[in-house]
Amino acid sequence: MSFSILGTGSAFGSRVITNGDFEKMLDTSDEWIRTRTGIRERHTLAEGESLTQLACKAASGALEMAGLTPQDMDYIICATVTADYKTPAQACVIQKELGATCPAFDINAGCSGFVYALNVANGFFAVNPDIKVLVIGADAITRLMDWNDRSTAVLFGDASGAVVLGKGNGLKALTIKAKGNTDYLYCINEKDEYVHMAGQKVFQFAVSSMVRDIKKVVKDAGITFNDVDHILLHQANMRIIDFGIEKLGIPPEKFPVNIYKTGNTSAASIPALLDETVRSGAFKKGEMVVMSAFGAGLTSGAAVIEWEI
Repeated sequence: MSFSILGTGSAFGSRVITNGDFEKMLDTSDEWIRTRTGIRERHTLAEGESLTQLACKAASGALEMAGLTPQDMDYIICATVTADYKTPAQACVIQKELGATCPAFDINAGCSGFVYALNVANGFFAVNPDIKVLVIGADAITRLMDWNDRSTAVLFGDASGAVVLGKGNGLKALTIKAKGNTDYLYCINEKDEYVHMAGQKVFQFAVSSMVRDIKKVVKDAGITFNDVDHILLHQANMRIIDFGIEKLGIPPEKFPVNIYKTGNTSAASIPALLDETVRSGAFKKGEMVVMSAFGAGLTSGAAVIEWEI
């Protein structure tokens, strides 16, 4: 038994920072940022705005689309590395704000967190196929930015994306992987508050893991690339996306993209892109959707889901 996606939602920080804004702050330019990342602007939390607010807004959108209430949920899983509290879990704070009563917990798998959370949720469906699960990816990575470091500061944004999962056979294949690494992408608690990234090393890992994972889940699902209708890649860097498309040999039109206006939103990236694509009317019932993510850990994951709504 697997699950089906019943609803999607998303929310972004209300403060918009353009490349032009960075030109005033750093030794950089709009052209330098765009040609290296594909990003034109990104959203961050405004003063007084919280990650909880973004997560609840995304969750409410997903619940509304699914025609369900917070009280209908049996579990809330939140993928995040930047929760509003060290404890309790971000998912528990979301549960309180939504008025739900179910078990709630967080997972940390970096930018791969949403795919990891889908895998965790699938385990609950294996035990009881009649449950409802709210899965949220939410991150405010800009909290961890060194705003004087142009190699990282221009990359990230704050957002949340959510899905409601219910009984069904939508999930066709899923894989998650990890290769412990504290050198390429990390942030050390208490000692050093900023994100550090070895850009070229992360780039190489991202492309290779993405291609490998997508090939695996497509094969495991018993389909071919010709059967795939949409591929949602983690929106980390347009160059990574372009290299992945080239290596996979799949038509670019199958890859929806929103990085130019969002930046890298970590665990929120795929569910937020999913929500945008769904609400644009691009998905049709019966179509095959592939998701692929990679992130700190080093982690990666991919899934094939048949769209059923």
